[in-house]
Amino acid sequence: MLRNPPHAGQGDLFTKAVFESRERTAVLDIDRFRLRIKSAMSAAITDRNLDRHAIASEMARTLNAPALSKAMLDAYTSPAKDQDITLVRFKALVRAIDAPELWDVAVSEDGLLVLRGDEARLAEIARLQQEQRAIGNRLKKLRSTPVHIARQEP
Repeated sequence: MLRNPPHAGQGDLFTKAVFESRERTAVLDIDRFRLRIKSAMSAAITDRNLDRHAIASEMARTLNAPALSKAMLDAYTSPAKDQDITLVRFKALVRAIDAPELWDVAVSEDGLLVLRGDEARLAEIARLQQEQRAIGNRLKKLRSTPVHIARQEP
C-alpha cells in the first residue's frame, strides 16, 4: 500500500498516452513527409505479409483502373522512387490492405489525430465532462457569495 497516494493530476512517467497531443510542424519538409508516407505504406504491406500483385489488383478493381500494376505500387512505396501516390489511390490502398493507421501518418504533422469508431465518442464524452467541470466551477463561484433579496414580503 502506498503511504502517500499520487496526486490526481500527477502523470505516470512510464505510461504513454493513448491519444497523444500533437502540434502542427512549423515547416512542411516535403522530402521527410514523402519518406514517412512511403515507409509507412511499405511497412503496412510487409507487416501484413500481403502479396503486392493482389493489392494492386484490388486497388485497380476499386478504382476501375486496369492499368494499376504491382510496379506502380512498388514505386509508390519505394523511398528511392519519386512517384507519389494520389489521395484517391492512397484511399484505395488503405482499404485494400485494411490499414486505417496510414491516415494518422498522413495527418500527424498537421497536429491532427485520426479517431476511429467509438474513439470519437470517447473524445466527445471527455469534452463534455470538461465543459461540465467548467460550469460546476462557475456555479460554485456564484454560490459562494450570499444572495440578498431586496424584495420584502407583504
